[in-house]
Amino acid sequence: MSDTVLSVPITALYVGLTILLAIGLGMRVGLMRGSSGISIHDGGNQELALRVRHHGNLLETAALTLLAIGILELNRTSPWVLHTLGLAFITARILHPIGLKADDVTHPLRALGAAGSTLVMLTAGLIAIWQFVSQAL
Repeated sequence: MSDTVLSVPITALYVGLTILLAIGLGMRVGLMRGSSGISIHDGGNQELALRVRHHGNLLETAALTLLAIGILELNRTSPWVLHTLGLAFITARILHPIGLKADDVTHPLRALGAAGSTLVMLTAGLIAIWQFVSQAL
């Protein structure tokens, strides 16, 4: 067994920030559940449903995005690329719940958050594919 230690400090930063965001959004769900007495689902409470989606939307994108950033870091991708992806992801995931409204599907922050997250995932994925192809050639 090798004594090589793999280190991904940049990814660790964005995992940590994502966890803080997930805890904050999750607490909003829990507090509303406590005050409304709704244990599971949303009980028809539109505000609770919205908070659940705020939290869920983050979790639906976080794992793959952070995994991709971690792989890129292990592949020695430039720190500025990693920070650009990480900052863009965190910013998008903050903007999205601000713009996600029950009565306004066209809110610009919702679109920026969703598009930003997708763009980060796409960019990280394409870089990972390019790294594989360039090493295989």
